Amino acid sequence: MRNLTFLLLLVFVPLSLAADLLHWDQLIIFMTSALAIVPLSIGLSTATEKIAVFTGPSVGGLVNALFGNATELIIALVALRAGLVDIVEASITGSILSALLLLLGLAMFSGGLRYKEQEFQPILARVNGSSMTLAVLAIALPTLVTYTSNMVDATAIHNISIATAAILILIYGLTLLFSLKTHSYLYDVGIAESIETEKEKSATELWLWIGILLISTLAVGFESDLFVGVVESATNGLGLTPLFTGVILLPLVSDFAGYITVIRLATKNKMDLTVATATGDSLLIALFVAPVLVFVGQIMGQAIDLNFNPFEVFALAIAVAVTNLVSFGGRSNWLDGILLLATYLVLAIAFYYHPV
Repeated sequence: MRNLTFLLLLVFVPLSLAADLLHWDQLIIFMTSALAIVPLSIGLSTATEKIAVFTGPSVGGLVNALFGNATELIIALVALRAGLVDIVEASITGSILSALLLLLGLAMFSGGLRYKEQEFQPILARVNGSSMTLAVLAIALPTLVTYTSNMVDATAIHNISIATAAILILIYGLTLLFSLKTHSYLYDVGIAESIETEKEKSATELWLWIGILLISTLAVGFESDLFVGVVESATNGLGLTPLFTGVILLPLVSDFAGYITVIRLATKNKMDLTVATATGDSLLIALFVAPVLVFVGQIMGQAIDLNFNPFEVFALAIAVAVTNLVSFGGRSNWLDGILLLATYLVLAIAFYYHPV
């Protein structure tokens, strides 16, 4: 059934190309390209997982670190090149909210329907929660400086953003050292089992998955170009603001593969791996993707910084606080999932009605 759905969604890849070449309505191009990104992101995510299994925990961890959120990064880079800075900045917030509330909420809810209570390592949640709290505080600094000072020029905010981005990337490097080297035993849950299952596979299959990874990456880039080319006009036609588009709509499209992954893991009672996946996604966005976009924007001549809308900062603080409270005890059930999903829904409604 899953493979059939994947194949059906792949139809939208040539369909979106036809819609663009034949100059169909922009809303049709928007919808077909968005649907085309879904199976491509699933293919990219699957290839990343398979390569990680073949190459072992250390190299595999680096592969996951680099390609774990490739779809989000590709869409953001294409949008940044197109000058959609407001949407790109909002998508950073949206991807973090999606990982902390939607991904983890779906996992806890779906797993809780099958198991009365599920357990995961509290130290894993604590370490990732602390890192995420630091990341959100760092991201919020330019906004706090702007709204607590009588007069701050754009250059000062940009310089703060550059310095903060450099520190965040350094912190991300240290979290990789922590998870892949000094405390790898906390993150190896489920990897040994996968390696045992896959160890008989041939090197030919490894190259096959590398090929799929490269093709999926290129295809996501192509579809992202179509998607970004019409996203502004299409969402304006639907009455959606750039803030809502970036915070809610883009993460729903770009991280669809993540939703499938965490639900699959949670229903197999692999909650350590589920929590590591969801919180790892949020850390990757906050500590790596956001700083990279700041530096790439500098190279492209696009003025992107970490000066977010105050409500975005408030929403991030809520998400981190709720996630830390829910995961603090190292246990979860379906109600915990509902609480996270409800928080995401309430914030989504607020972003929908938030004035530009």
